[in-house]
Amino acid sequence: MAVGRLSTARRRAARSFALLAGCALVSLSGPVAAQAPDVPPKPVVLHCPALLDSVAGKMLGATSVVIQGERVVEVVPGTVTRPDADVVDLAGETCLPGLIDAHVHISSEFSPTVYSDMLHFNLADWVVRSTVWAKRTLLGGFTTVRNLGDSHYETVALRDQINKGWVPGPRILTAGPAIGSTGGHADDGDGLRMDLQPDVGAHDSIINGTADAWKAVREHYKQNVDTIKIMTTGGVLDLSGSVDNSQLTEEETKALVTAAHEYGYIVGVHAHGAEGIRRAVVAGADSIEHGTFMDAQDMKLMKEHGTYYVPTLYTGTYVTEKAKGNPHAYPPAVQAKALLVGPQLMKTVGDAYKAGVKFAYGTDAGVYPHGENWKDFPLLVQVGMPAIYTLQMATINAATLLKKDKDIGSVAAGKYADIVAVPGDPTKDITLMGKVDFVMKGGVVFKKGGAEQVFTSTAH
Repeated sequence: MAVGRLSTARRRAARSFALLAGCALVSLSGPVAAQAPDVPPKPVVLHCPALLDSVAGKMLGATSVVIQGERVVEVVPGTVTRPDADVVDLAGETCLPGLIDAHVHISSEFSPTVYSDMLHFNLADWVVRSTVWAKRTLLGGFTTVRNLGDSHYETVALRDQINKGWVPGPRILTAGPAIGSTGGHADDGDGLRMDLQPDVGAHDSIINGTADAWKAVREHYKQNVDTIKIMTTGGVLDLSGSVDNSQLTEEETKALVTAAHEYGYIVGVHAHGAEGIRRAVVAGADSIEHGTFMDAQDMKLMKEHGTYYVPTLYTGTYVTEKAKGNPHAYPPAVQAKALLVGPQLMKTVGDAYKAGVKFAYGTDAGVYPHGENWKDFPLLVQVGMPAIYTLQMATINAATLLKKDKDIGSVAAGKYADIVAVPGDPTKDITLMGKVDFVMKGGVVFKKGGAEQVFTSTAH
């Protein structure tokens, strides 16, 4: 319909709305609606016996963190207080910036029935479950996550409702559905009988050619995502036969990355095979996810381009051990791929660290149970990383990758009051990251003394 040619019914509706809006404005402008100025929130002071300086990569001694509302206003050496402040004494604890997981799937979780669940569950079922998984993630100390792949943009809604205070959960940056090719890792029709395979296209995040690539990114922009995820190779848990074959051409990969950057998005690339990794890095991708069969040329290119590596190490080990322990843990095609990934990924991550590739922390949580996001830390140490570097991966490095380091990733004045604490020094015992017993996100305490705090919705 041309602009200005409203139907009679629509004109009447518009007039009615205008009248109602006018009445509302009149009443709100009068003395009846006058309200007292907002009272500033009471300051909070955290007494931290030790605090991770994630930027410098060192542990500070006793430090007081002064918080007003959702932001940090002061970080002061020693033990201080402020007038009228509530004091939280974290004796025996080490404080860290809120942790960041740069690769999760917060609206799904693998289970023995997951493939049949996809046929029986409605989207609403997954959405309801996602609120539980989001809370578990937050209580595990992860105050920000990048969600790299959902089904129908449901994590956009979850993000918004968390931000509005309806449900507890981490700060979410979501990609919506991952973008891939027909028959590729992103194609939900893989492995189904032919009459159940949908005819999908760019609107469904499945592309064939560069025009489709631009259309898919624009559709994601339309649906209000925060970031873009593409899949240049096969994967483990889909029902096709290859984990490492290239599934997007160089031209398609370049078009996707260029389109995403045009819209201001960072791009995370699911890639196991060396050639798919190379194509993504040369195209300008911001991060490589998994990277199982990365070779020396890929590592050299990643250093040259400044590409981050998000290794999802525990997921690789998890699927391999699960497949070893039970020959029927996964469908046959998945089982064969799962057995390959774990040992190879451990070697690749160790080699990439020695080669000087930049790392950010990401887990692929959802492949294994949500809330266990900390389990990458011990494995990263096992392949040769210093414990304090793994903590930087999950704080300032991840924040820098996500271009959110002005707001998160370190404890500093002006940043969000995202602070967690563990009982002891994680640089000496990295397994303490599985014992987060204090969680504050945006100045709100969600866990204290190891106990979940009662959540009261702030939404209206």
